[in-house]
Amino acid sequence: MPELSYDPAAGPRPSRTHLVLIPSYNPGPAVFETVRAARAAWAPVWVVVDGSTDGSAEGLAEWARADPQLRLIVLARNQGKGAAVLAGLDAARAAGFTHALTMDSDGQHPAACIAAFMQTSLSRPEAMILGNPVFAQDAPRLRVQGRKVSNAWARLETLGAGIGDSLYGFRVYPIEPLRAAMRRQRWMRRFDFDPEAVVRLSWAGVPAVNLPAPVRYLRADEGGVSHFRYLRDNTLLSWMHLRLVLGFVPRLPLLLWRWLLRSSRR
Repeated sequence: MPELSYDPAAGPRPSRTHLVLIPSYNPGPAVFETVRAARAAWAPVWVVVDGSTDGSAEGLAEWARADPQLRLIVLARNQGKGAAVLAGLDAARAAGFTHALTMDSDGQHPAACIAAFMQTSLSRPEAMILGNPVFAQDAPRLRVQGRKVSNAWARLETLGAGIGDSLYGFRVYPIEPLRAAMRRQRWMRRFDFDPEAVVRLSWAGVPAVNLPAPVRYLRADEGGVSHFRYLRDNTLLSWMHLRLVLGFVPRLPLLLWRWLLRSSRR
């Protein structure tokens, strides 16, 4: 098991309203660096282990015993990113938290931006604070170009309500509106979670604030792990956008009215 590589007592002052929530499925050693960096930036940090079989849960449990601001939730079987996030949201709400910053466990998301995103959320508690990815020159071209399709659909489904990027999972969510959106239907439990969450929250009237945040794609020799399956997950996304378009039609009058209000304020 890896030794605790940070001093829990030297971290930031714990928040009573905002926590960092990290869903994790077989990330390998990268999760320990992710958690270390997140704890250096914020407290508390919660990790939801989504049925991992790579031994990371045991190492994280050891850390959590030494750090009162690190909590581990372990799901017995893999249920998907959205299901792991929902398990964390349910526990966070029960503990009195109002907002959660989600970030991946594999090192793609910038822990250095956590404090800025949280401060923005504290000043705009009614909003979702969305990361707008800043790609390095070596980012996989297929990943960079492919997300433009999902972004175009999300802007259509919300009539341009201000969603900068529909897929980037580094975000601060108001917990209660997100839980309500997820509990009303059985989707949003796997790879479809990130884009469907922002569309449904937008439909619910939650405004979006976009902040730039770098994204890092680790190579396999750097410890990078990807659970994306091109055919399976693109099929899931296609089905998701079909559902959202069908949900968009009856909401069109309300969304058009909101669009007119936004236009009149410009």
